[in-house]
This record gives sequence, structure tokens and C-alpha cells, in this order.
Amino acid sequence: MRDGLRVKPYARLTEEQIRRVHAASMLILEDPGVLVGHEEAAGLFNRGGARVKRTATPGLWAVSIPRGMVERALSTAPQVVRLGARDPAHALLLDGRDPCIHFGSGSESNFILDLETSTWVCKDDPAREGIFPTFKKKRGTVADLCRAAHLAENLEHLDFFIRPINIQDEEITEQNKDVNKFFACLDNTSKHVMAGLTDVEQLDHVLHMAEIVAGGRQALQENPVISFITCVVKSPLELVSEATERLLRFCRRRIPVVISSSPQGGSTAPIEELGMVSQINAEILSAVVLSQLAAEGAPVIYGSVPVRARMDNLHDMYGAPEFNQYNIDCVQMARFYGLPCYSTAGVADAKVPGIQSTVEKTLSHLFMAHSGAHLIHYAFGLLEETQTFSLEQAILDNLHIGLVKMICQEPQVNDEAVDRSLAVIRKVMASSIRLFARYTRRKLHAGELFIAYPFEGDSSADTTLLRVKEELERIDSLPAKPLPAEIRERIFREVPGLLERLRQGGATSAYTG
Repeated sequence: MRDGLRVKPYARLTEEQIRRVHAASMLILEDPGVLVGHEEAAGLFNRGGARVKRTATPGLWAVSIPRGMVERALSTAPQVVRLGARDPAHALLLDGRDPCIHFGSGSESNFILDLETSTWVCKDDPAREGIFPTFKKKRGTVADLCRAAHLAENLEHLDFFIRPINIQDEEITEQNKDVNKFFACLDNTSKHVMAGLTDVEQLDHVLHMAEIVAGGRQALQENPVISFITCVVKSPLELVSEATERLLRFCRRRIPVVISSSPQGGSTAPIEELGMVSQINAEILSAVVLSQLAAEGAPVIYGSVPVRARMDNLHDMYGAPEFNQYNIDCVQMARFYGLPCYSTAGVADAKVPGIQSTVEKTLSHLFMAHSGAHLIHYAFGLLEETQTFSLEQAILDNLHIGLVKMICQEPQVNDEAVDRSLAVIRKVMASSIRLFARYTRRKLHAGELFIAYPFEGDSSADTTLLRVKEELERIDSLPAKPLPAEIRERIFREVPGLLERLRQGGATSAYTG
């Protein structure tokens, strides 16, 4: 198992406030209830005890879910969910009552940001010149996704991998996108792989691939090397047909699934904290109920991704303080129900790496780590409201998350620590120098102290990003850990739609198109 960081959770909501949010969500589920655009799901709700009636819109049912149905579903949804990995040392154990945090990547950004260097000459003093970073956006490809997965394998604070790049090669279609993105991930990282599914008809092919990697169908159940995300709810309060179909199939195959909802405060949800959290909580609970009606005991994860609207253009606004408030509240609600929680941090509204992105990302990393969310996604490399991914930014995020983890560590205050500290203080005070440097060096050598910012810029220019670029080049050169050749060959024989250029695997697939 991969170690997570256990924290003493920051409680924004009091126990009384949690119960008020819960009560408000129960009232929402009864009236107005949820709209369901999937006939089989409407039937499951009906047989389970909900009040179901057709609306004036063809193929859309109004479903009123009583409190008792929610309580029954929460009693059968597993409190503990295991996410496996190609390397079992990277497996994750999520316990709904244990605030143990893990950080991962996320979002399927359409663009990747390439950092290039240019030589600039000072206009006022042509004798002065310097090398500065410049940025170029391009559409993401399978090769970029392979490279991102290889980077993820080598970032120490990245615990699970969600594809951060939308693959848009000419050969990629709706029918072969899923197998190629899952293969690119599994072949380039041995950590847990999580993703959405573009075409539900590709589920069997993706699962067959995962079974080959895990060692068979039963082995995949015991070590689920992949899991899925499905945004079942279109806010406000509508379970849409295609995503609902995915949820039903995932649950019946007993593969862990994140039930994700992402209402936008100020447009598709109230901007007020209570209204937003009550609504998203109701939306997620409605899908949890459906999951247990479809397959009792199916492993599901409470996937809260509440955002706030920018009121000038209605884009998502991740840097707003309300973003953290909404998300912390949702983590508390998931813990109240004993469900593993998937939450959000580390997205910048900024378009390029820099001061703005660092502030926006680090604040949410810090607060969401203290919240005790089990899976914190979006945490690496995302810029421009999840539209753009930067490999260099992911390296910076890895460093900053390491700092956040140090801040979140529990203080070591016990009898042994008191005795040790008193002994050191008395020795220093009895010396002629009265400095603690000698004892501090021991901590430094043991790796227990933060030494210095490793990408620190110099006084002539901000060279931080140039040093990060060098670190990316170093990681790019590290040996890949591809799937064993026999497993890769079996996958290519038995799973249709894979791009031939991925067959060689490892560094070749990562850096060639």
C-alpha cells in the first residue's frame, strides 16, 4: 500500500451545521427531487420506493427520493474502497472514516503548454541579454499523455494518475479513444489509473485490458488497477442518460467509480454556501442511491467538484475563496456518511506558471489537505481553469504539495520528545557558544528539514522556470517502466483499436508521435 498523510481534519462546519445541510439535502431529494433521463434508472428508483412520474419532456422522469431510500443506500455502500495499481506498492486504501489524504492529477485538458526559451536583449542596454521562458499552447496528443504518465511515475507526491490531457491525434476517434488513453496511462505509470469513459460500448475492451494487466478477472477485482469517473449529474439535479448508463455498468462490474457532480455556484447552483453544498450533496446522494439499487455493495466514491462562476463570463473560477469553502464542506459531508471522498485542489485561473498560479494553487492545496479528503485530484499542472496542462507546472506543484504535507504533519509532542529537547537545551546552555547548529545538522542529514527552494531564481532574472525545465529534461531521460512485453503483446492481440506506434512502449511511445 502507498502511504497517505493522515490529518486532523479542519472542520469548517459544526456538527449541527452538518446535520442542517443533510436535512436540507433530504428535503431537496423529496421536493423538487431529481430529473432522470434514463428509463432503466427510473424503473430502479420506482421499484426501490421512490415516487416516479413522467414529465412533459419525452424520456425524462421526475423522481422524488424519500429519506429511507438514502439511508438504505448508505448502509450498503462500502465504507472502505481499495484502488489497486500495477505495482502493488502504489495501491491506495480509502476508508470513509479515516482522513488519510492522497494527491493526484486530473482533468482532460484540451491544450498542453510547452515551455521554450528565448534570448532577450535589453532595449536600454543592448550589451545586456538574458534567457527567459516563453510559452506555446498546442493540442494534446497520445504522445503527450504518455509523457505526462511517465512524469507522474517519477513525482514522489503524486499518488494516483488521472489523464490530464485530451488526446486529439488524427487517428483518435470516439470508438478507439478509451483503449488508447487507458493503455497510454497503464504502460507509462505503475500507479493507480483513473479516468472517465468516452464510449460506454468500449467498457468491455478497457476492462479486458485491465484484466490482462492485473492477471485475470478475479485478480482485477482484488487489485483494481483502474477505476472510473462518471459525471452522472447535470446540475441542477438531473441524472443524464449516457452518464447514468455508464454508472449502472460500472457498478454491475464491481469496479470502483467516482460519482462526480460539479455544479457552478451562481449559474447551475446557488452561490450561497448552504444552497450550493445542500444541492451538490443531494445530487451525489441521488446517484449513490441508484448505484446501490443497481448493484448492492458496489464500490462508489463521493465525488464533489463544486466550483464558482465568474460573473463576467460564467467560466469556472477556481481561485475564488468560495471554491475552498464549498469543497471543505463537501468533504465533511462525505465523512458524515462514511463514504470515501474525491475532492479538488490545485487548479489555477492563471494561464501560465507564475506568481498568480502559485498563490491560487497553493492556497487550495493547503486547505483541501487539511480537510482530510481521500483523493485530491486536479492537483498537478492545471492552468486556465483546467483548459491547459503544463508539465513544468506539475513539477512545481509536486514541490509545493510536499511543503503542504510537511505543514500538515502531526506535531511530535510526547514524553520522549520532551526529554530529548530538554537534554539538547541543557547541553547548549552549558557550552560557551550556545548555538544549536550541531544538533540541527543531524536533522538536515536525516532529511527531516526543508533545506531550500530547489528551483530558486537568482538576482539577475527569474530563472525558476528555467531550472524547472532542466528538471523536466532530467525526468524525461529516466528509464521507463513499461508493461512487460508479453502483456503488451497480448493486449495488442486481444484489444482492438490500439495505435500501432504504442506497441513498443516505454520511452518510445512517450516521446514519438
